[in-house]
Amino acid sequence: MKKTILLALLATVAVTALAHDMNNDEMIKRIDDVFGAVYNNPDEPGAAVLIMQGNDTLYSRCFGVADMVTKEPVSFQTNFCIASVSKQFSAVALLQLAERGVLSLSDPLSKFFPEFQAPFFNKITLHNIMSHTSGIPDARARSDRNFVLYSTDVESVGYMKTLGHLNFDPGTQYEYINPTFQLIYQIVERATGIPFETYMQQNVFDEAGMKTCRYFEPDRNIAHMAHGYERDDSGQWREYDYGEESFFATKADGALYCSINDFVQWERALRDNKVWSAGSKLLAYHPWIKIPADANYGYQPHTGYGYGFFVQEKPDYPNHVYHLGDNGGFTIYAGKIPARDLIFLFFSTRPDIERLAIVNQVYSILGL
Repeated sequence: MKKTILLALLATVAVTALAHDMNNDEMIKRIDDVFGAVYNNPDEPGAAVLIMQGNDTLYSRCFGVADMVTKEPVSFQTNFCIASVSKQFSAVALLQLAERGVLSLSDPLSKFFPEFQAPFFNKITLHNIMSHTSGIPDARARSDRNFVLYSTDVESVGYMKTLGHLNFDPGTQYEYINPTFQLIYQIVERATGIPFETYMQQNVFDEAGMKTCRYFEPDRNIAHMAHGYERDDSGQWREYDYGEESFFATKADGALYCSINDFVQWERALRDNKVWSAGSKLLAYHPWIKIPADANYGYQPHTGYGYGFFVQEKPDYPNHVYHLGDNGGFTIYAGKIPARDLIFLFFSTRPDIERLAIVNQVYSILGL
């Protein structure tokens, strides 16, 4: 035990030592150059970036504007749609309920959805839907534009009632799809008798000490709310979020708005086991399935998928635990290196960036 603690302390010191050896100003300048090459116009859609180790801030910068109409600048109070990074919150809810004996991760979907007719729902478990190994295809209808733009979690997964096939046997392959995480919306409600939003507020956000994190609703006012943007054919920025992007408002898989400040509270709650047990953390950060090079989403070398988290296990490097978020113009990275107590948050309101290339370049500057 003492040896493990010593190694962890030495690993933590290593990043800080690197920053000091490089010269803090030099490190900051090099990271500034990486982001400044993209976010070089203060009047365009921007980003917020924060890198922390423990309670120490290694790098913090905000670029550009959060709203092209009001010209409100991006800040650490700006609430971004974190898109698929929302999945980890839903996964934590199921892990909490498993800890409390309300459900089991080995429960089949048929337990919660008796209306699903196909017998294969007896074989697909909560473990499968959280690890993207269910085999369920994304067969949502795209012909009705209003459905595509405005459907809810419940409406979006309605096709599963009459689904007649799987893409593969549950647990045998990886295929990233959003509808399986949308199922968690109803699973939480059916297992607890509590509305999903109420459960998440009381048991997840409040427990983590998050003050402004909210699920998107068309009539909800979210303070310091960012919009996503993309360039049109003429090169002008146009809004690209609710009403423009498909399936933007489904909550359990992607409609959470969160600021960098609030997300730091979330990361500390995960680290300190405020919202789950140490055992649940091990399950969530375990790569249950390796992501193949031809995967439909999320491939990086040496990377697998846990429960709501990508886990990269590069030889001779500490594990990276992270998730990506892409919805409309929002392009999100929320990552960490648990062994170094280091978090790296990069929330952007524009999609025309090479996010992972930027992230990996910054990790390289940090010597990771």
